[in-house]
Amino acid sequence: MSPSPPGTSTTTALTPIIEQPPETDGRSTRWADHREARRAELVRTARRTVHHRGPDVSMEEIAADAGTSKSIVYRYFTDKTGLQIAVAEAVVLQIQGALEGVLRIAPTPREGLRAMVAVYLEMIESSPNVYAFVTRDGSVESGGPLGHFLDSVTALVAAPFARGLTSSEGRARRPSEPGAPGAALAESWAAGAVGFVRGAGEWWLAHRDEPGTPDREEITAQIAAWLWAGPVGLLAREHRPVSMSTAHTEEA
Repeated sequence: MSPSPPGTSTTTALTPIIEQPPETDGRSTRWADHREARRAELVRTARRTVHHRGPDVSMEEIAADAGTSKSIVYRYFTDKTGLQIAVAEAVVLQIQGALEGVLRIAPTPREGLRAMVAVYLEMIESSPNVYAFVTRDGSVESGGPLGHFLDSVTALVAAPFARGLTSSEGRARRPSEPGAPGAALAESWAAGAVGFVRGAGEWWLAHRDEPGTPDREEITAQIAAWLWAGPVGLLAREHRPVSMSTAHTEEA
C-alpha cells in the first residue's frame, strides 16, 4: 500500500488512529523527502565538481561547491567511496536509460547495436572526468558495488540478437524462454561485446586527441562492424537455426 499524502488521514477500521497518527506520518514523510532531495542535490554537485576539476577532487572541494561542510556531506555518504558509488549509480542509470531508448526505436538489431555503441562513446566523451571517477577501483566490475550494471547491459545487448534467432521449426521464442535457440549464445556474445566496447571506448578516450586516431563517428562505425561480424550477428542476419556447432562452422 502506498503511503498517504502528508496531511491526509490514514485511519481505517484496521488501523486505529493511535497507532499511526496522521501528523507524525506527515512529518516523517516530509523529512524523508527532504533528506532524499538533499542527497540528490549533493550527487549533482559532486558530478559538476568532478566534471570541472577532475576525478581526484577532494571531499572539501565538493562540500565547498555545495555550500556546506565536509561533515554534512559525510552524513549522507559516510565516506568518499559512498559518494563515488552514489554518483556512479546516477551515471549508469543515465547510460542504461539512453541505451534502452535508442534500442527501442532501432528498426533492426544491427542498427540498434550501432546506436548503443554511439550513445556509450558520446556519453563517456561528454565527461571523461566523471567517467574516470565512477569506474575507478572496480566499482562497475562484476564483483564491484555496481556490477549489476554490467549484467543488465549485457542482457540488454543480447536481447535483440536472441529475438532475431529462430528455432528449427521457424517459431520465434523470447530470449528468456527456457531452451530458446541462441539465447545462451547471444548472452555469452553480449558479455564479450560489453567488455569489448568498454575497452575500445576507454582506449579511444585516452588517445582521441592524438594524430591518426579516428573521430567518434569513425570509431563507432568500426566497433559496431567488428561486433556485427561475429557469429551471433551473422546468424541473426540470416535467421538460421542456432547451435554451438553451427556457430563454430560459420565463424571458421
